[in-house]
Amino acid sequence: MHGTYDYWLVALSLIVAMLASYTALDLSSHISVLTRPRFRHAWLAGGAAAMGIGIWSMHFIGMLAFSLPIPRGYDLATIGYSLVIAILIFYFVLYIATQTKPTSLHLITGGTLMGLGISGMHYTGMAAMQMQPGIHHDPTLFATSIVIAIAASNAALWIAHTLRDADQTHLIAKRIGAAFLMGAAITGMHYTGMAAAHFSPDSVSGVANGIDLQRFDTTIILLTFALLIVTLVLSRFDARTNLLAGSVSRLNGQIVRLATLDTLTGLPNRWTFMERMEHAIHASRHHQNMFAILFMDLDGFKIINDSLGHSAGDEILKAFAQRLLHCVRGGDTVARLGGDEFVVLVENLASPDEAAKMAESVLSRMRQGQWSDSQPLQVMPSIGISLFPQDGDTAEVLLKNADAAMYEAKRGGRSTYRFFEASMNEAATRTLKIQHALHEALGADYFSLYFQPKFRGGNGELTGAEALLRLRHPELGLLPPMEFIPIAERSGQIVQIGYWVVRETCRQIRRWKESGLPAIKVAINLSPRQLEQSDLVATILDIVRSEQVPCEQIMFEITETIAMQDAPKTTNMIREFQENNFEIAIDDFGTGYSSLAYLQRFRAKQLKIDRFFTNGLDEYDREGSAIVSAIIKLAHSLEMEVVAEGVETASQLAKLKSMMCDQMQGFLLGKPLTVEEFSTLLHGQKGGNVIMLEKYRASA
Repeated sequence: MHGTYDYWLVALSLIVAMLASYTALDLSSHISVLTRPRFRHAWLAGGAAAMGIGIWSMHFIGMLAFSLPIPRGYDLATIGYSLVIAILIFYFVLYIATQTKPTSLHLITGGTLMGLGISGMHYTGMAAMQMQPGIHHDPTLFATSIVIAIAASNAALWIAHTLRDADQTHLIAKRIGAAFLMGAAITGMHYTGMAAAHFSPDSVSGVANGIDLQRFDTTIILLTFALLIVTLVLSRFDARTNLLAGSVSRLNGQIVRLATLDTLTGLPNRWTFMERMEHAIHASRHHQNMFAILFMDLDGFKIINDSLGHSAGDEILKAFAQRLLHCVRGGDTVARLGGDEFVVLVENLASPDEAAKMAESVLSRMRQGQWSDSQPLQVMPSIGISLFPQDGDTAEVLLKNADAAMYEAKRGGRSTYRFFEASMNEAATRTLKIQHALHEALGADYFSLYFQPKFRGGNGELTGAEALLRLRHPELGLLPPMEFIPIAERSGQIVQIGYWVVRETCRQIRRWKESGLPAIKVAINLSPRQLEQSDLVATILDIVRSEQVPCEQIMFEITETIAMQDAPKTTNMIREFQENNFEIAIDDFGTGYSSLAYLQRFRAKQLKIDRFFTNGLDEYDREGSAIVSAIIKLAHSLEMEVVAEGVETASQLAKLKSMMCDQMQGFLLGKPLTVEEFSTLLHGQKGGNVIMLEKYRASA
């Protein structure tokens, strides 16, 4: 007995198989990202039901497409068994396909069982017709159908596993193509199995009066399409909901990280560190133990950051943060407070010595190796240490005291550490007062200039002066430059203060000229912060011209150490000053690391010998004299004048004179004078400088 096919229904069965395959691929992607077990099992069950019904429907649409010249019927119980087989098989398939890392053995085993299950569903469905005599199957085609089912199932599992990543490009197109191949394979298995079936000419259906699916073909087709489409829509909706929830969760995580971590280094930020300090205080009080705060600041970081750029500075900060993490114990907290300030919370200490060992370890580690692949920079921290409970009982006080100790370490030579002492608070308080005074000084007229005279070495003639800044505060009194200049330097106020010094010096030179006094050259010190200003020369030139003072009457002094930090830049700046008729002196010569090549390129007018070497003329006698003599000969060979600072004894004066030192200044010859006192000295110069000349000769 031969059957015939309705090819429209055959095509429809292929479409149902493809839609079921696409649903399977979409569900495997969606279920694989679910983390909550309850939701995962619910989607596995629902997805298995939808896919099982889809493939089962494809089978019966295929059966409806097949016609025999005898009445047919289907046994309800057997149909139910075939449906259960389909649902159970696809539950197992989805479970395998959505595992995080299924092995090849898992995929092959799952694919094989899936193929056998689909074959079992198909042949169980055919058995529901209960043909008498029974259906005879061609062994070759029967085996071929099972092989097709197993191969198609293995391919389906592998494709589902491969395409479950939702971040792939052209994902929908890939899934459509894969669904077409999977649907064609499953349909091919069905019709191969149908081709294997042979019906005897006298065959009859034992349930010819049972369920006749011919009457319900439209209902089955519509229900199948509706079920698969609803499943797809629900899957997409749930996936979008999970995506939005995941985005919100990730955004919330980013907000938390931004609120708690430093964005550059990834270390805890100030807020997080203060919170952990509060916990440490509570725990230390409960267990009666000690902890330490190590507050550190990178020495010279600002100069590197300004000269090489912020990107280079950022790389140094990140390298320092990583190295610092390797210097501490596992339970310690390393944080960045901002800028180049880092702190370490060291808990459960038995004694202060452990904190000292930690600081020594940090300093030792930081001295090793290079900081950057592009720049062999050595950046060292100064470390201040405060201890709980003796140095404070709140996070704010402990951090403030550690900061005070850190500044004491900087004053003590840098790249070292200091424990907090009560006296440091007094110094910190005074520093704050001075900083506040500096904010008011320019507007409140607290600044004044003193002038220290410079004399020619041969005859004692007054050759010029050095302008020295003083700060007189109503409460703090007269402050020496060594106390307030470093504070102004750190805060950046020194830039505007420096311009005030230039303007006030020019005004005083103009007043002396208007009074008929001799014209003299006045030297003005330039600070490191001023030298960083790109418009320094232009701004100073505007000031000098507005005050109507010749540039030749102004000399600028740059310390040797600062000049050599960026020698090419210093060379260009000196040339720019010289092109505008300003003269340059290299101050504190001998205290830095000068390159003779750059010293020659600077073409400075004067070389000022540091007072350390001047004092050595008495203290070290022969050796001191040899060094000073060598400096003078070097300067003269480069056609530079030499000025000796800090001349305080007659023997120093005599030796410098014998060495042909060009100019001298110091307390022996003249202390820093007020404007009025220096004006009196200029009057003496106008009259022959008798008083000072006699003093010079008497001391010589």
